[in-house]
Amino acid sequence: MALRELGRGRDCRDRADAGHGLAGFADMPEARGPLLELVLDPDDTFVTRETAEALLRRKDRTGLAAVASAMAVADCHHSDWIGAAILDVFSIFSEDRDNATQLCEEMMRDTDDRVSLGARQLHEILAEIDPVLRTA
Repeated sequence: MALRELGRGRDCRDRADAGHGLAGFADMPEARGPLLELVLDPDDTFVTRETAEALLRRKDRTGLAAVASAMAVADCHHSDWIGAAILDVFSIFSEDRDNATQLCEEMMRDTDDRVSLGARQLHEILAEIDPVLRTA
């Protein structure tokens, strides 16, 4: 897969583009490892934020689980940038935030310890968001 190769490149913009592109394939097993590496990019948090945001914009369990898995093992620096992506994606529409919160509650019971731990962390961040637009 060409995106995996791009994600291993030296240029942070290429890696961020790879993360954005791979997010569309997050439900494919061969994309999960590279996505985790990109969310936890050791060289540039721009890659972290772009990849996390792309995964979160899927607004589904797959994207949230990938971010949760990364959050469970992220250092405080990466966690801050993942948190910024969460705020960007879920601070506008209350329905989006509420749906993500519900998915996190389900994932907290996941048998994968990293997913369940990360889902708890993600749930805590979502609980503090006061979206701009609320559904009637």
